[in-house]
Amino acid sequence: MDKMKRTLRDLSLPGSLVFYIVIFVMLALVLSVMTNSICERAAEAIRMSYPASGEKNYLTNEQGERLGDGVYIGKEFVPLSPSDERTINLLKLLPLIAAPVYSALCIIAAALLFYRKKLRKPLAELRTASEKISNNDLDFSIGYDSKDELGRLVGSFETMRAMLANNFSEMWRQVEERKRLNATFAHDLRTPLAVLKGYNEMLQSSEHAQTKEIAVTMGKHLSRMEAYVNSVSNLRRLEDTRPEYKTVPLQQFVSSLQESALILCTQNGKKLLMQNKTVDCDILMDKMFVSEVCNNLIANAVRFAQTSITLSFSLQGNGLLLSVSDDGKGFDKKTVHKVTSPYFTEETERSEHFGLGLYICKLLCENYGGYLKIADVSNGARVLAFFKTPSFEKK
Repeated sequence: MDKMKRTLRDLSLPGSLVFYIVIFVMLALVLSVMTNSICERAAEAIRMSYPASGEKNYLTNEQGERLGDGVYIGKEFVPLSPSDERTINLLKLLPLIAAPVYSALCIIAAALLFYRKKLRKPLAELRTASEKISNNDLDFSIGYDSKDELGRLVGSFETMRAMLANNFSEMWRQVEERKRLNATFAHDLRTPLAVLKGYNEMLQSSEHAQTKEIAVTMGKHLSRMEAYVNSVSNLRRLEDTRPEYKTVPLQQFVSSLQESALILCTQNGKKLLMQNKTVDCDILMDKMFVSEVCNNLIANAVRFAQTSITLSFSLQGNGLLLSVSDDGKGFDKKTVHKVTSPYFTEETERSEHFGLGLYICKLLCENYGGYLKIADVSNGARVLAFFKTPSFEKK
């Protein structure tokens, strides 16, 4: 019995489907024959319930006495009643109808049994596994004890999952190693940079004009190197930072962001336009995350805006949406997909900026469970930053 079950379990999908259909077609044939036999017997019983008529002959003995019940010669049946005649006609029609009905029902039953025995379990396993992989959960295993096509597919899926888990672990190890090397690199450069800056200050105090000029040029490059080292250190810190949610009065917080943006715009001779579409409520958020993103976006817009910058806040679904737009030249369509990459900038002069502003904003938004998007506008540039919040309460 176990061997037969194993054989059926390992049977290919087409073979299994044919097997189930053949079994149920045979069942449909048996049911049709049984139905036909039952209907014929019922019809015959109705006919036999009517007495026969005609001339009846008897056997007699020598004394002229009748022997037995006699037999009819030219036996005639009494005509059937209309209701019995309809019943017999229905009994004749019923086997003709039952045969295709039995066939259809048995084929449906074969398909359902085929799905239950051969498809349901492996498909459920594959669906569960795909959902876990889509959620970045690779700490599981998938198995299906069969040698049919779906069994081999499940085996291939498990191999893919194992390879993804290994590759993900290796990638994570490499990322952590890169972070560690960058942190070590930034840390180890601080001491020689401090020494070089000290010697550079001594050279800049020289009375020799050419030496002083060279020292000033060296100082600029040393300052750039120091800024780069600081940016690497800050980037590592931000990559590992996660938001700490606290209850914040939203209108008060938006006002503080507006004041900071207004100061920065005024210092650079730009006009700030404010659009506050939020409501008066308390919201759970990390002020440091949102403030740093807002300040970075404003600082980036200030460098490219011609006359004005628009800062907008609104509540969208389950979070806070921040929008910063300017009336500058906008993003280059050829490189717009790179603007959020680290150390990418369209500026030729990179003495102060290393192309980290939008990347840091993207990093903080994603750590916050949100996103950073570059929106298409006809004139200038627009950046959207969304921060997912656990909850907020209207006052």
